[in-house]
Amino acid sequence: MPTDFHARHADLLQQAVQRAADRGYWTPYPETPSTSAYGAEAPQQGEAAFRALLGRPFPLEGHPSAGTVPATEFSPYGFPLDVSYPYLAPDTAVATAKAAAAQWRAASPDTRAGVAAEVLARLNAASFEIAHAVQHTTGQPFVMAFQAGGPHAQDRGLEAVAYAWYEQKRHPASARWSKPQRRGGPLAMDKTFTPVGRGVAVLIACNTFPTWNGYPGLFASLVTGNPVIVKPHRRAVLPLAITVRIAREVLAEAGFDPDVVLLAAQRPDERTATVLATHPDVRIVDFTGSSEFGDWLETNARQAAVHTEKAGLNTVVVDSTDDYTGLLRNLAFSLALYSGQMCTTPQNILVPREGFTTDEGPRTADEFAADLGIALDKLLGDPVRAAGTLGAIVNEGVVNRLDEAATVHSGRIAHPSRELAHPEHPDAVVRTPLVARLDAGADEKTYTSEWFGPVSFVIGTDSTAHGLRLLHETVRQYGALTASVYTTDDDVLKAARETALDAGVHLSENLTGAVFVNQSAAFSDFHGTAANPAANAALTDPAFVTGRFSLVQSRRHALEEESGRV
Repeated sequence: MPTDFHARHADLLQQAVQRAADRGYWTPYPETPSTSAYGAEAPQQGEAAFRALLGRPFPLEGHPSAGTVPATEFSPYGFPLDVSYPYLAPDTAVATAKAAAAQWRAASPDTRAGVAAEVLARLNAASFEIAHAVQHTTGQPFVMAFQAGGPHAQDRGLEAVAYAWYEQKRHPASARWSKPQRRGGPLAMDKTFTPVGRGVAVLIACNTFPTWNGYPGLFASLVTGNPVIVKPHRRAVLPLAITVRIAREVLAEAGFDPDVVLLAAQRPDERTATVLATHPDVRIVDFTGSSEFGDWLETNARQAAVHTEKAGLNTVVVDSTDDYTGLLRNLAFSLALYSGQMCTTPQNILVPREGFTTDEGPRTADEFAADLGIALDKLLGDPVRAAGTLGAIVNEGVVNRLDEAATVHSGRIAHPSRELAHPEHPDAVVRTPLVARLDAGADEKTYTSEWFGPVSFVIGTDSTAHGLRLLHETVRQYGALTASVYTTDDDVLKAARETALDAGVHLSENLTGAVFVNQSAAFSDFHGTAANPAANAALTDPAFVTGRFSLVQSRRHALEEESGRV
């Protein structure tokens, strides 16, 4: 008999809905890669499971295929993964998903949410295997790959499950409508209300955070009754292939066609994302990646509900501080974490040219840039700690961009990027952040472009008010996922909040402790606002899920004896 996963996870689902409403701290998935949380054998078993996948076809039992996708993944730590995957042409993938849709669509929201919760439970149990897969496709350091690629991604997936489940159950499944009449008994109707998925969904994943950015769309689409085609980035297939494998196993155990979830790895000479996204039978698209392709999807995938997270100019405005050391330490870590290869990493740091007040005396923009460089050197002085913070550079494009910044701004480098040797992986490409000292007036062309990776700018402004104006203008025109302000002045703080609200960007205020602007916690922090060009969706709010289904009603006259008429 199919397993009733909703009964198994009913309490978890109720708790997730409540926690999403409370917005406080909560997670059911331990974020520490410890044996006390996951068992004494989990680390070794997870690494062994990862190693067993290398150098061979990926085991995806029963998955349809028309040939093989050759290996396209190379670890940023210096070795090929040499994993091949089943190949599905875009038209075949869509037709296969569409054929599996009817049974899944007919299941209740409870059933679908239960299946999704079980998938997440098994993903959590595989967190060490997934962590190694994430580390060696993205370049994230291992602990970060475990947390962001495992439990934190699972948190985001469960958050999407909770929103999707709740929104489908907001209205009753059935209702009796009874309208009094002047003569005779009431006019009575029986009505049913059924949430119906839009249709085939396509998830177009990114290279740097394939699970963290991918799970919200995957689980939101599944729980709302839609089959999902997972199209990974060619350099980061393995984490999502593991995810698809687990999802298909759970679907089969629950009595559903496992083709509700499909893997669509692309061959090296193909660009299948455009074909899949514009297929007339694809009704939902989720995408994380470049602004150029995200904008193209929003314009051209007109038959689908398109959810995009793109690029932007994340900005810090420095006005004053009563904890200068904490500011520098916090900002240095934000720039160094995963070598700045996060969509939330600050790029533009706006500082009054003539200086600002601190608890250690006034600092000019030049002095601040130099102090930030010293803070980076202190943070990254120990090779082991540096490796655990920086990870590895994900691809050659980031290295080329970093080298270009060093060349273009050779006379204005406040902190040059250095090559570091990784203590465990000698072939890894590890680079420290570059910080250049620019001017708001002369260098607009430079700082209004995104320099994804370990490149940031300390930009001299006329004043704090000028900095806030630049924050507003750049976010409105180019987008941003994060903004920060440092100030001891209540009026400045009020102005920064108003600026962020009008620009449509999330604001962090005076972060000097162990919370960083480029971190985002599920069930509490929203990621993206859909209010500026960096994203047209937020992770996760009701709007992220409601467009994935429609409420379809049926109605009929109530039988006389049931309606109370004689």
